[in-house]
Amino acid sequence: MKNYNDKQVVFILLGPTGIGKTKLSLKLAKQMNNIEIISADSMQIYKYMNIGTDKPNQTILSTIKHHMVDIIEPDKNFDVSQYCEIATEALLDVFSRKKIPLLVGGTGLYISSMISPLFSGPGKDLKFRRVFNKIANKRGVNYLYEKLSVIDPVCANQIHSNDLQRIIRALEVYKITGKTISTLRKSNAVKNKYFNFYIFGFYRKRETIYKKINIRVDNMIELGLIDEVKTLREIGYKDDLNSMQGLGYKQINRYLNGEYDKDTAINRIKIDTRHYAKRQMTWFKNKIKDVQWINLDQCEEDEILSQIENKIKEIYKIY
Repeated sequence: MKNYNDKQVVFILLGPTGIGKTKLSLKLAKQMNNIEIISADSMQIYKYMNIGTDKPNQTILSTIKHHMVDIIEPDKNFDVSQYCEIATEALLDVFSRKKIPLLVGGTGLYISSMISPLFSGPGKDLKFRRVFNKIANKRGVNYLYEKLSVIDPVCANQIHSNDLQRIIRALEVYKITGKTISTLRKSNAVKNKYFNFYIFGFYRKRETIYKKINIRVDNMIELGLIDEVKTLREIGYKDDLNSMQGLGYKQINRYLNGEYDKDTAINRIKIDTRHYAKRQMTWFKNKIKDVQWINLDQCEEDEILSQIENKIKEIYKIY
């Protein structure tokens, strides 16, 4: 299963949220039998967070092997370097068992960092971190996020405004080097030393995506998203955790805190998810090269599956 300069080839299916990546990947896995799925979703890594992340159900997970799903508790910090490390181990394991890995998801930073690993940057400055943690405690995380937005708006746009660990790291790198972390990442970009990638990207008309997102959100509410968030809070997961600030969870937490009524919370999820889908497409087009784009509005599902399957067979020399 080697090609492209004797590196293993990993197929990627990417696209904005709600477009149908999961459905296509599951059908492909059923057709080919020897596929295992590597999730590239920054929310599906969390345990207990199922409905709001549109995670495959237990029946699917028991029949089609998934990696990078349900790997950490919702109160644990998890960054892109950890994702790349664990996902790389999973990919190597899949190849070692003569299976075919399929990297599927919409978290652009995860995908682009697998293709071109992030610049690791200078070492830690523990004194700097102590000082800035105290500042965050006194003035709030958003105060530091606003500082980062001025210094390095590119980096700030890539991370959550509540992600204190990554905000401080970006400020730390700037303090040590005099250069922004986004500039250093760009100038030190390298190719993955283990893998080459063949990438299929999916898109639709904006109106179609937005309609699908609205339906998806309504389905999540019907499936019990509000009760899922209540249960997470009862377990002890506070609403200021990074995980609980994810799409759907943030808005329902605000409803449960009395900031929104139910209808406002649901509408806010739809609006914020649509905005997120737009940002995802911008990221894919600007950051990820050599994507074979497929318009799902113009192709039949069987045609798409056949195209992907034929390319996999061609690359892996499966007949």
